[in-house]
Amino acid sequence: MNAQSIMPSGRPLQAPRPPFWNRFLFSTDHKVIGVQYGLTAAFFLLTGFTLVLLIRWQLAYPGEPVPLLGEHISAENPHMPAGRMTANFYNSLGAMHGTIMVFLAVVPMLVGAFGTYLVPLQIGAPGMAFPRLTLLGYWAYVAGGLVMLSGFLLPDGPAYSGWTSYPPLANIAPDGQTVWLIGMLFIIAASTFGSINMIVTIVQLRAEGLSFMRLPLFVWTQLGAAFLLLLAFPPLEAASVLQLSDRLLGTSFFLPSGLVVSGERIAATGGGSPLLWQHLFWFLAHPEVYVLVLPAVGIVAEIIANNTRRPIWGYRGAVAAVLAVGFFSFVVWAHHMYLTGMGTTINAFFEITTMAISIPSVMLLTILVASLWGGAIRFPLPMLYALAFLPMFGIGGLTGLPLGLAISDVYLHDTYYVVGHFHYIVAPGTLFAIFGGICHWFPKITGRRMNTVLGHLHFWPTLLCMNGIFFPMLLQGFHGVSRRLYDGGATYAYVQDVAVLNKIMSLSAFALGAVQIFFLVNLAWSAFFGKRTERNPWDATTLEWTAPSPPVARGNFETVPAVFRGPYEYSVPGAARDFSPQAEPEGDAA
Repeated sequence: MNAQSIMPSGRPLQAPRPPFWNRFLFSTDHKVIGVQYGLTAAFFLLTGFTLVLLIRWQLAYPGEPVPLLGEHISAENPHMPAGRMTANFYNSLGAMHGTIMVFLAVVPMLVGAFGTYLVPLQIGAPGMAFPRLTLLGYWAYVAGGLVMLSGFLLPDGPAYSGWTSYPPLANIAPDGQTVWLIGMLFIIAASTFGSINMIVTIVQLRAEGLSFMRLPLFVWTQLGAAFLLLLAFPPLEAASVLQLSDRLLGTSFFLPSGLVVSGERIAATGGGSPLLWQHLFWFLAHPEVYVLVLPAVGIVAEIIANNTRRPIWGYRGAVAAVLAVGFFSFVVWAHHMYLTGMGTTINAFFEITTMAISIPSVMLLTILVASLWGGAIRFPLPMLYALAFLPMFGIGGLTGLPLGLAISDVYLHDTYYVVGHFHYIVAPGTLFAIFGGICHWFPKITGRRMNTVLGHLHFWPTLLCMNGIFFPMLLQGFHGVSRRLYDGGATYAYVQDVAVLNKIMSLSAFALGAVQIFFLVNLAWSAFFGKRTERNPWDATTLEWTAPSPPVARGNFETVPAVFRGPYEYSVPGAARDFSPQAEPEGDAA
């Protein structure tokens, strides 16, 4: 110790504690940023869910004032006069709900929160490869979200051209669409920064002995999602710039010639193509579905392996399936566009690729189910969420097959069947994985366990309510009910046989919102008063459980870890325990 670090009394000098904003708001520690992503994504998740509660009220009780709000909204309000929703504002809520849930809530939660926090721990790294880029990505994401929400402050309200922003409507819509596009540019930049960072971290910072075939499946799924984001988002970024140019500079990249609106010909018409936007959008949006799905599958795989006390069945096959899903997701985008008249030859190509991508998807689901066979299954709270994920994801995938064939998609396209199919994947599917992942890694992040009683009070009603919302959508879709009827089809005779389902779905949505209180209370209470836990409460094998709980502030681990075996060495014959940690030398595991 040098003389400058000694006080006159002989005691060592204490390094000054960094200010609050350096320790929390602008920290480059991946764990702090991961928690920031999680809290911010949770805020957007609640915001998006609040919007859908307004939508569900309108569909169940069209024309009636929203309770509580109606008493405080004037009759002159352009969007909800006296609490009664207008058609344009209904469209705005639908557009913003989809945008917020996909781009600002679920993906940032799975990739930004879980990926940023856990991947360095699972590969034995001291942090992300580019710490400042991690921080920049987070704040770009926050900026994009705030810009998106600012659309609600505009006189004409936020974007109402759907979460897909289809032209020509999106080109001639009010200023809320411009705000939507600017917010999307920030979000795309954030995803690009994060995906580059994730790829480099996994490739370059793995611990000694951690070969690619020793990576946990969660890391493989994060790597796959990062490549999807890196390769699929740039076309949408280019498309967003072109659509902004159409709106602000008078170009016509997406405006067809001779377009007439309200009896007036649009001046800027130079032979643009609305279908070009659809191609560029869906080239991103379909891989984006697997950005949602793959990390969720990785979370569930970690939980199932740990609670069956046996290795993942067919680990190498699961890795191959993750890579195959990533590849095929780039050649299926136009199955969203069968009704645009692409022609039978092009339709046939995308039908074949869509059926082909179902093979690795089914492989992943089969591997997870087969891993349960013969296991000494435990049923802690994370395992309940993981088990619920399996049938929900299965229903979502199975209902997607008819939409991949042009002949059946002609009937089902733009009906509530599509909404039910998609939500079975991204709502009860990915959300159950998120809930399970939070419960599973909560002891590692906080050093405390979540309350089991509150967990059960949240899990079972959530499982029931989610099916009460989305299964009736499939029935309405078979009946031909359009997804964009702002009154739920109350004025259409053909809808009346299934109109009662609107009330069932809405009541289920209200109940779902109410039971989330149990989870939020559990999260907040357990973070401060939950039962303290040891370093590895689940007797897990992957590297993050060798770090302290919570991990060391700088560097994550007390000593640099090395890896001696695969990620799921459970119930190894001849071993002294039913789990052999990756960082435990061979002699110590026997």
